[in-house]
Amino acid sequence: MIVYFSATGNSQYCANMIAEKLEDQLTDSFSFIQKGIAAELSSETPWVFVAPTYSWQMPHVFEQFIRDTRFSGSRKAYFVLTCGGDTGDAGRRLESLCSEKGLEYQGLLPVVMPDNYIVMFKAPEEAEAKRIIHAARPVLEQGIARIRDGLPFPERKIGFVDRLKSGPVNEGFYRFFIKPNSFYATDDCIGCGKCAQVCVLNNIHLEKGRPVWGNDCTHCMACISRCPVQAVEYGKSTRGKRRYLCPESCE
Repeated sequence: MIVYFSATGNSQYCANMIAEKLEDQLTDSFSFIQKGIAAELSSETPWVFVAPTYSWQMPHVFEQFIRDTRFSGSRKAYFVLTCGGDTGDAGRRLESLCSEKGLEYQGLLPVVMPDNYIVMFKAPEEAEAKRIIHAARPVLEQGIARIRDGLPFPERKIGFVDRLKSGPVNEGFYRFFIKPNSFYATDDCIGCGKCAQVCVLNNIHLEKGRPVWGNDCTHCMACISRCPVQAVEYGKSTRGKRRYLCPESCE
């Protein structure tokens, strides 16, 4: 079974491709996380977890979903993480998570996809985004072949910088940067409530037709990127920046 978490479509695209090629079941974690429901999942085929990379680690919100879920059937677990460049030493934490859940860690496959964290970076133009996605397909094909053959993903050489990025840098990122208090809606807001609907942590609600952010956030960029009129901003850092949704997996 392929189980995924995706806010702007990159990981959804990869999960769809894996499920299609393996002819396997696809499960979106979104509704379970948003509703606070502990899932009970069963699969006789290997578990393939697909998610983005947040500061060189799998998103904590998806990690907690896996921790809360009851898995029965297959014990093999593969991880596919989309990223803007690399996944650092994310595999160490994933292997520990598998040990905790009684799963057999089969490795991590990093897949470079268009960067969508527009709080800090610029999203690529459409043509460049499609080029990056096209280049990711052979990587996915190789990973799919290994899953089909029952082989673990190739081991990756991890250095000091990788450990630093997935360790202290990730901890600092969550502590100092993952904050919702800079989100706001401009006067272009039409009060449609889309931002609230796509918030996986139920952190947004409407007051007098305007979105209000609470204190829980994972900086997934769904509210910014899925706003139909681009009315959601994060302080000054997102002004004038192109929004990003994976063009081959989103509406």
